[in-house]
Amino acid sequence: MHETNYSEVAEFVFLGLSTSRPMQRVLLVFSTVLYIIIVLGNLLVMFTVSFDSHLHSPMYFLLANLSFIDMCLSTLIIPKMISDLYSGQNTISFQGCVIQIFVLHILGGSEMVLLISMALDRYVAICKPLHYMTIMNPRMCIWLLVGSWVIGFIHSVVQLAFVAHLHFCGPNEIDSFYCDLPRFIKLACTDTYKLEFMVTANSGFISMGTFFLLIFSYMFILVTVWKHSSGGLSKALSTLSAHLTVVVLFFGPCMFFYLWPFPTVPTDKFLAILDCLITPILNPAIYALKNKDMKIAMRRMCSHFLVIRKVI
Repeated sequence: MHETNYSEVAEFVFLGLSTSRPMQRVLLVFSTVLYIIIVLGNLLVMFTVSFDSHLHSPMYFLLANLSFIDMCLSTLIIPKMISDLYSGQNTISFQGCVIQIFVLHILGGSEMVLLISMALDRYVAICKPLHYMTIMNPRMCIWLLVGSWVIGFIHSVVQLAFVAHLHFCGPNEIDSFYCDLPRFIKLACTDTYKLEFMVTANSGFISMGTFFLLIFSYMFILVTVWKHSSGGLSKALSTLSAHLTVVVLFFGPCMFFYLWPFPTVPTDKFLAILDCLITPILNPAIYALKNKDMKIAMRRMCSHFLVIRKVI
């Protein structure tokens, strides 16, 4: 019975960001340039952390993995969007849509846990500096990374388990440029009210709860520093401001998508662009431009590269 229902919808049609061909050309150039910057920027962070021994510390280990997830998130969505803008064929197969949702939630869940790990790292570094290397040892860093991917996978499996029984028998237009659960559920031929609530509870409230947990944890760190040394407050605030910016940029769109899953205004498309194109650029830029050690390491790596080119 389920096989018959699924076979009735073989593909979905993205309505995209605009139906105007001139605007689509502008978006094509815009998204292509930004995607190249995303890939190069995040690769630069990953290579710098990997090959510079001065950056072999827990904070930069987690940062490099954040860059990897950001690059994967953009690669999951943006190349398909660029292809659609170029060809005008805004379609995706049913299986392709499900795979995109599955991988999207693995990466999103993993990044959520990774941001918590980065908050833990900053707490230990600022509030317990004498025990930093004991607590944040290499084994702990590996466990935090593995845990983030495992939790992301479990989260994604749970999300898809909610929709495994849905029937799709007619409507196939998705008012977006990629597949995600809110609009995917909306196309089902059955009453999805309870399912919408479950998705909201699983993704929306988890995103909101994690967001406030991180905000309160950073506030706790600042208050702890202020009580022990008012002079160290400005340094701690400078360090944590980059983390806070990344947290707001990541969780803001997530909470909007899932706590208000079916908006009638194009705000969600703007936030989707922010999430897929702008945030992955800002993350390496924020950490690189605000971090002295990272800037020095990048200059050192560039100088080594130039020396190798001269030798060759």
